[in-house]
Amino acid sequence: MSYHAETLVIGAGPAGLTAAYMLAKEGRSVAVLEQDLRYVGGISRTVDHNGFLIDIGGHRFFSKSREIVALWEEILPDDFLDRPRLSRVYYDGKFYSYPLRAFEALKNLGIFTSAACVASYLHARLRPTPEPKTLHQWVRNNFGEKLFSIFFKTYTEKVWGMSCDDISADWAAQRIKGLDLGAAIRDAVRRAIRPAGKRPGGARIKTLIESFRYPRRGPGMMWEAAVDKIRGKGGVVALGRAVEALSWDEASRLWAVSARLADGACETWTAANVVSSAALADLARALRPSPISLLHARALRYRDFLIVALIAKNGERMPDNWIYIHDPSVKVGRVQNFASWSPEMVPDPRFVSLGMEYFCFEGDGLWSMPDADLVALAKSEIAKIGLVRAEDVVDACVIRQPKAYPVYDEDYAGHVAQIRRDLETSFPTLHLVGRNGMHRYNNQDHAMMTAILAARNIVAGERRFDPWQVNDDAEYGEEGVAGSREALKSERMVPRRAA
Repeated sequence: MSYHAETLVIGAGPAGLTAAYMLAKEGRSVAVLEQDLRYVGGISRTVDHNGFLIDIGGHRFFSKSREIVALWEEILPDDFLDRPRLSRVYYDGKFYSYPLRAFEALKNLGIFTSAACVASYLHARLRPTPEPKTLHQWVRNNFGEKLFSIFFKTYTEKVWGMSCDDISADWAAQRIKGLDLGAAIRDAVRRAIRPAGKRPGGARIKTLIESFRYPRRGPGMMWEAAVDKIRGKGGVVALGRAVEALSWDEASRLWAVSARLADGACETWTAANVVSSAALADLARALRPSPISLLHARALRYRDFLIVALIAKNGERMPDNWIYIHDPSVKVGRVQNFASWSPEMVPDPRFVSLGMEYFCFEGDGLWSMPDADLVALAKSEIAKIGLVRAEDVVDACVIRQPKAYPVYDEDYAGHVAQIRRDLETSFPTLHLVGRNGMHRYNNQDHAMMTAILAARNIVAGERRFDPWQVNDDAEYGEEGVAGSREALKSERMVPRRAA
């Protein structure tokens, strides 16, 4: 079968669906091809397991961009909840509030460990490592070796699969900028005697925001509503379509796109424009003629992720949205509590639903472990942490998420720059959007803004806006107005390997 649309969108995640919705609102012909047979939303989807709803990774709906907030409300006007924010850290059998509460930390660590932390901090300040090059050295200089081992080393290495001795100090300086031990303790003491999240005079501290907005049935609710609106405006959203080849014909100025259906049948689409949120490596392999930057695309790397959802008889009701696991004796990196995102995520209050998050590389031991073994691992670790007894778990499922986090290794920026130059020159009506489509570690709102700008360029018939300039504040400028250096300066940071 052969079909046509003015614009073909690859991927029904936040970026792809935003682009399609913006084009459909303008009355333009648009079709979205999504590989998943059932779900839309990409990593922002909500998975239904026997009525229990699972958020892949946790998604707080917050943005500095009024345009993005207005778009969320336009797509999902009546289904947002205001939810309290609470996170804790688990270490050595105890839970610590996050952000730090000084007296609680002192009590949990004990007088001797607390004294060792202070002594280690003073020693590091008196005898710092000159010109620190690694995260380990930078944190040790600023917090001491003892606090590094307790609150930095284990979780960072779980998430990124790299030793803290291999991660560049530049990432630590950006990620933990403006924080020092004395300031943290002073702030914790102030919060012990003053309402949390307020500075003297009433200004809210950004990192201490106490509530956030959340769709009552998870983030996928937003993208399911977007699909309904796209279809209502005449657009097409087709699931179960794996794009295999994209061929550009310079003479006709049309794309021919081949998609494989679940039953093995092939479907062909033609389009004047293609918006791709597919991973750059996958897109480059599918392009015809093959781009000269194909080898650069193949060199891009990703950090992958899986979640084991455990449904258990309800023990003690936990208030946390999630708990960060800073314990090296377990593999789990973070635990989500879905009822704290929204009560509607858990259909029966007699049960608790927890998401055990494991960070891995596709094909490694964790990723390849059979589901039954992963469930057994998660049950043993949740019991060791003390949140749920293993024998109280009555149901479970495993969800794997490939390409969850683009890896920023020492060569990635050069690879992406070469791919971008090549594709913009060779394929003038190809528009890259979103986290994997641009190999940029963007939040949901940033991915949406790149799609809004791509849609505006399509409507205008020329590249008036540069989606690559969307920065950490979800701001943008017309091409040539906001410098790319400024955009990169604000880009969300991920670890880089130490030189």
